[in-house]
Amino acid sequence: MQKTIFWVSLVGLFLQWDNVGAFHDDVYQPRVPIELIEELQDIDNPYPATPERIELGKQIFYGKGLCVTCHSENGKGLKRPGHPPRDFTDKKWQEIRTDGEMMWVLRNGSPGTEMPVRVGKVINEEEGWSVIHFIRTLMDKE
Repeated sequence: MQKTIFWVSLVGLFLQWDNVGAFHDDVYQPRVPIELIEELQDIDNPYPATPERIELGKQIFYGKGLCVTCHSENGKGLKRPGHPPRDFTDKKWQEIRTDGEMMWVLRNGSPGTEMPVRVGKVINEEEGWSVIHFIRTLMDKE
């Protein structure tokens, strides 16, 4: 009986792992709850995109925010099993995702992916908004 439970559990894990990459079939699909999408799309970054703020965001992206760990040096994202990290150089993605949506992901993580909570754990909210300003500059480096 224990062997059967073990094998059923193991098969279940493999089936789950296989479906991880399919959680978001479309890379342009929002990662925020659909019931919040309109509200979040109306939220603007409360800080101006000054060179100083963008530089602060860059330092956090490459430093204590640990963003570079998955999104890579160039922002394209590393190849990983399961759901790949966002490619911040993707012009279409940059145009359709809003700052409010990105902040929600920084505060809550991204369900179905390895994206963890950042704001409130390793960076504060103001730092999160600065990271978003820096992420916006990565589109130009495609």
